[in-house]
Amino acid sequence: MAKRYGGEFSPDGQEPTGKPAMRGQFDGAQVNPAGARANLLFVPAIPLVFLSLNDGAIGMTLGLVAAGVLVAAALVLREGLRAEAAFNARRSARRPAFPRKMFASALTGVGIALAAFRSDYLDTEALAQTSVIAPALFGLVAAALHAASFGLDPMKDKGMEGIDTYQQDRVARVVEDAEAHLADMSNAIARAGDRRIEARVERFQATARDLFRTVEEDPRDLAGARKYLTVYLQGARDATVKFSDVYARTRDAKALADYAALLDDLEQNFAARTRKMLLDDRSDLTVEIDVLRERLQREGVRLE
Repeated sequence: MAKRYGGEFSPDGQEPTGKPAMRGQFDGAQVNPAGARANLLFVPAIPLVFLSLNDGAIGMTLGLVAAGVLVAAALVLREGLRAEAAFNARRSARRPAFPRKMFASALTGVGIALAAFRSDYLDTEALAQTSVIAPALFGLVAAALHAASFGLDPMKDKGMEGIDTYQQDRVARVVEDAEAHLADMSNAIARAGDRRIEARVERFQATARDLFRTVEEDPRDLAGARKYLTVYLQGARDATVKFSDVYARTRDAKALADYAALLDDLEQNFAARTRKMLLDDRSDLTVEIDVLRERLQREGVRLE
């Protein structure tokens, strides 16, 4: 009878017992929220600049200001899309302090209104005879279409019930410093000029960010994870800088093997810490369930 082949490296294969699961290079990768759709908004400013160069002092000034406002709107929109993606990626998060996407819609409306006002001024050749009604309507329509296309910023906090905001602010500061260490690692390892070790660093960073997200969701875990987010990551960053300088000059295979082994140890320790915190959270849930059941039984509620 035919038997389907399967093994460790098959699509539905299982990792052998006792061997930790290997993360792929693109495990957890996400599409850049500020993609082509947002980048297209830089395009209208380019012809506007060139068309304004020979329109006299007022026409050129209006055109250049309109182009600058449109570029600023596109830049603010990109930041707003990234902030929204970070908000959606977390189970608990505060709404963005500054509504970037709505501000980008307003800037787009202002830029289009200035461009339309410039066009009307050039047609009438007299500033006093130029009406502001039509440019204002163009600007309002552009702002509304922009808001309809990209949506509004998150307006309410998410999953913040019962969370100590002071503790969450502490976690946010620690995570921000930890992300800076990871960024320094990425910048340093790029100097090594080896794509394989860069991919290995990215895999460790994905494991470290799992720990970040776990601490963010339960700020009580900060005390146990602080040394991982500060001391260990700072040491990993310093080791990465030194390895990159040595490997870029010498291509020493021994240095590469030692650094890869260090990343393996760090990744295993970070993953173990994340699993421990998740198990602690599960234990807390079990305790709360047992306490609730006991209380219900004392109240005379029969539990099947």
